[in-house]
Amino acid sequence: MTLPPGHRHLADTSERALVCSCTACALLFQRPGAGDGRYRAVPHRYLVDPGQELGEAAWATLRIPVSTAFVLRNSALGQAVLCYPGPAGATESELEEPLWRSVFQDNRLAATLEADVEALLMHRAQGSIRCFLVPIDICYELVGRMRLHWRGFDGGAEAHAELDAFFATVTDRARVLSKEAAV
Repeated sequence: MTLPPGHRHLADTSERALVCSCTACALLFQRPGAGDGRYRAVPHRYLVDPGQELGEAAWATLRIPVSTAFVLRNSALGQAVLCYPGPAGATESELEEPLWRSVFQDNRLAATLEADVEALLMHRAQGSIRCFLVPIDICYELVGRMRLHWRGFDGGAEAHAELDAFFATVTDRARVLSKEAAV
């Protein structure tokens, strides 16, 4: 079966991979525990929490060496994983629980994050660090874009333009996290 553009994705939690899915199959795996929890439908929500931007101290604590990173809770590993998109793909770094808590304990987006299927996407630009909750497949789309367009040591103009366009789309799609969302 050929899937159309814009098809859905499932997270294969045991293989730590994404698989393509038709809409009907994705709907079957939206319920917690469906398929013994191996497959989980990747949701479509994009959230932002104004006033909850990460500070420079948090960025330094995470030791992020680049302008863009994402963090996800990986159920197979039982911990958070920090990823950096670059010319070789996604570089992963396991994030110990005490470090995760120290940086994100009061972050409402982190409290809302669904393991394996969503990520906190962080971007440091123009004097601020923006944080979005996004579907995990979008983060890997960014990884693919960076691999495709990266040139030279710092990525080059084409990769920077792709990064700007990507974050413009994420910003446009992001909805403000409701006041009722609790930490």
